[in-house]
Amino acid sequence: MGWCEALAIVSSKPCIEEVDSYRPSFILLMEMGEKMNKEALVVCSDKSTGIGITVWDLETGEQLLHIPTCAAAPHGLFCLRNQFIVASQSNRHGSFGGGSIFIWPLNKPQSPLRSYTLEAMGPISCTKDGLYIAGGAPSGNAYLWEVTSGRLLRTWHAHHKSLKCMVFSDDDSLLIFGCTDGIISVWSMISLVDVEDSGSSPSLLYYSSEHRSSITGLVTMSAGARSIFISSSLDGTCKVWELVSGRHLQTLVYPMSVTAIALHPLERHLFSGSADGNIFVNVLDIGAVEACFVTTEDQAFVLKVHNESITALTFSGFHLISASEDFTFCLWDTINRVVLRRFNNRKGAVTNMVVIKQSSLFPISNHQRVTHQFQVSLLQKYPQPSNPGKGMATFLSFPASHSEPPPTHFHGNNLLDHLISGSE
Repeated sequence: MGWCEALAIVSSKPCIEEVDSYRPSFILLMEMGEKMNKEALVVCSDKSTGIGITVWDLETGEQLLHIPTCAAAPHGLFCLRNQFIVASQSNRHGSFGGGSIFIWPLNKPQSPLRSYTLEAMGPISCTKDGLYIAGGAPSGNAYLWEVTSGRLLRTWHAHHKSLKCMVFSDDDSLLIFGCTDGIISVWSMISLVDVEDSGSSPSLLYYSSEHRSSITGLVTMSAGARSIFISSSLDGTCKVWELVSGRHLQTLVYPMSVTAIALHPLERHLFSGSADGNIFVNVLDIGAVEACFVTTEDQAFVLKVHNESITALTFSGFHLISASEDFTFCLWDTINRVVLRRFNNRKGAVTNMVVIKQSSLFPISNHQRVTHQFQVSLLQKYPQPSNPGKGMATFLSFPASHSEPPPTHFHGNNLLDHLISGSE
């Protein structure tokens, strides 16, 4: 090193007094950074609108925000683009026999955007980019909205039994429904958003009737080059599927009904909550499986703290969060299998949980409002024509009663009519 370089280095070093003068600002920036990265938990119940939505600081146990008058159906709550909370209202009706979906901005306390739907909504979900919202009804009807315009793009009869849960694939190309009779159906988003082809029935990729009771959860993951999804059911099993082909890869068997599932962020462990309050943890070893195989309960370890049925599971970082009908929800250190914090929700059991960034609750500046604002609109109750000369078809049915589908397994879209023939 030459003397010129050495001198430059020495001259560039601040003196001790300068470092000390900047220390308070540095500490403040560090604290702000930590707050920006901290997570909060949004919870609500499906029992009573009086319970409302509560946002909790997971680290301190402090209540950060409370939104009154909300009761969302199971799987009826999600966070849209980390800016809005969206909930289907199980006890709210816009008109006789109708339902509603409420949207709250997280960073500005105000009345929600109230959208009234043709019928009561159960599960709802959104694409990863927040452009589309899907909803499922007890009638088996499904709905798809465009968020920015509020336009109802598609309504169709997805099944002849109640839709209980739904999830979009990781790339948003497929929409998966789980039903109360154990049927799982997978739909192509390309056909659902194709308004020019709205005069024909949307494309069903395939469906499965392997489960023998209601579907209680759906999660998606990747296993190498393959896309995978996992379903849980009251029949006491979780099943692993190849997403594109619908091939059944694995069955995990438990001694009780499985009421909720969550996937570890590293996608190596599956957490399955049961009707007796236990949480089973299985190592996922999917690999290049050539034949379907069964995993039994003795191949899982168990987390025990709840006294009643598990109602919801989710993750904050690598920490599991479990909710139960015993009116508690817990933050877990899953490595040491201990509860870090236990929350009591005395007003009722938590049935929906969503993890958000605490920074979502901070007010935004005018500059941020212009550059980062995401537009949401009232969701249309009825489908509108795509242009004045062309209408938009609606595929709805409100069946009174139906017979059970035949004992089939995986089926292509050419058998859609066979699956729902009793509903027409």
